[in-house]
Amino acid sequence: MKEKKPRKPKRAAGAKRVEPKWIATLFVLSTLVSVLFAFASDRLLSNSGYLVSFLVLLFIIITGILFDVLGIATATCDEKPLHSMAARKRYGAVQAIKLIRNAEKVSSFCNDVVGDICGIISGATTAAIVLQLVSRFSWNALGISLGLSGLVAGLTIVGKAIGKTFAMNYNTDIVLGMGKAIRFFSLGFRKGSSK
Repeated sequence: MKEKKPRKPKRAAGAKRVEPKWIATLFVLSTLVSVLFAFASDRLLSNSGYLVSFLVLLFIIITGILFDVLGIATATCDEKPLHSMAARKRYGAVQAIKLIRNAEKVSSFCNDVVGDICGIISGATTAAIVLQLVSRFSWNALGISLGLSGLVAGLTIVGKAIGKTFAMNYNTDIVLGMGKAIRFFSLGFRKGSSK
């Protein structure tokens, strides 16, 4: 008896192929964003007190949550309401449609590039704060490290859980807001370059 060959999984109708050019772009983007975030946080933490370090850490956590919201909103948004807005010449609607049509790229950048980098940088920032606290107050390094790491993880997870619900409930408004921001900055850039 001949063994049946396992069937290859069929691609879904309208499924997109992975573009090598996009993968290369994603690699370059993630490297640049990572270096930029690491450099900025290192500069801010190098000569600052632990209070400023906590504010930097909070900013990194909020940035990660915010970009997670943007990525989820783009991935779950329906195009139809934006088409009627675009027909009525609503500001930013055309740009919002473009975002949805490139949802996998937008969500990959927001969730994977910025979101994951914020997670890595927040870990490094937490370690820097632990060193500052231990050297200043002579506290137990392990206890501070575990407590602060747990707090950062808890804030990030709870923030992203709330953010995901918000993103799915208000995805059209969020994506339209992103479209408005893109249109505003692109118009400003065009005016600046035409001078």
